[in-house]
Amino acid sequence: MNEVYFAIGCSLAALVVAGCLAASLLRRDRGSEKMVSISRLVQLGARAFLKRELGYVAVVVVLVAILISVAPALKPGIQLGWRTAIAFLAGAVLSWCAGYIGMSVATRANAPTTQAAKVEGLRGALGVALSGGAVMGMTVVGLALLGLCVVFLVFRGDPAIVNGYAMGASLVALFARSGGGIFTKGADMGADLVGKVEAGIPEDDPRNPAVIADNVGDNVGDVAGLGADLLESYVESIIASMAIASVIGAVTLTTVPFVIAGAGIIASIIGVMYVKFLGRQKPQSALMTGMYISAGLTIVATWFIVRKMVTPGDMATLGNYQPVGVFWASVLGVLCGIAIG
Repeated sequence: MNEVYFAIGCSLAALVVAGCLAASLLRRDRGSEKMVSISRLVQLGARAFLKRELGYVAVVVVLVAILISVAPALKPGIQLGWRTAIAFLAGAVLSWCAGYIGMSVATRANAPTTQAAKVEGLRGALGVALSGGAVMGMTVVGLALLGLCVVFLVFRGDPAIVNGYAMGASLVALFARSGGGIFTKGADMGADLVGKVEAGIPEDDPRNPAVIADNVGDNVGDVAGLGADLLESYVESIIASMAIASVIGAVTLTTVPFVIAGAGIIASIIGVMYVKFLGRQKPQSALMTGMYISAGLTIVATWFIVRKMVTPGDMATLGNYQPVGVFWASVLGVLCGIAIG
């Protein structure tokens, strides 16, 4: 289980980096009183929306958890129960926490980013904005991998139980993503119709209350919702690899995804630090270079991980496949991600 503990260490490192970035961001100059006032309105609106949404989501999550718990009594032999319900609740709670933390920092990053652009130019604004975005990214992977590792250790890697963790994250992501998207679309249309058409107020003018609501929806859907959505996808990709290894009988391969994910976190931290401190070219070029650095380091780390952890005996149940195939499959995934990005 040393592999899982390695992944736990990497997830904790991600949370530490997120905390440091958030602390440095909150110490930044937020600009004029008007900038602070508008930013605070968006913060209050986003928190109010998520608080109301949480009330509905919590009811659904609890009901589903109860159904999962009593499922064996309703249909004997089904691979569910109270342990799966606990994993389900853990996934739901951590998914919500990741989205909420990311949104809280993002709404506080708006004014400092604007002030940095005004005083330091594009280079300074990039560093501040990157800190705000990286907090969400590091929080998502840190909480996701940490929670998954704990569930794996507590329930000894039982696939039926571990899958409950992914299901909880998926359910919350559905609410957070769609709820914020519907809200921001309604607010955007209202802002355009009332502001520009009826009142003659310019677009995105803070005198139009619907503009504030539109920004609230953007932060809820595009930050909190996206954070929960990413956590779900991240967790499910790891669990899918574990499930495949379990189904083919290669039990020793079930912890390989944990180690690769942990190495990916370290590579991502290095990429973020490059963009923040060394990326002096255009913002787009700096961000792309940071992504290439993270991807390249992940590929190199995956090669050594596969060489050490995957043996021909692990692949015996698949026929003529060799351990290097696991590496090339991982490389293909990284390259496809870069191409889509």
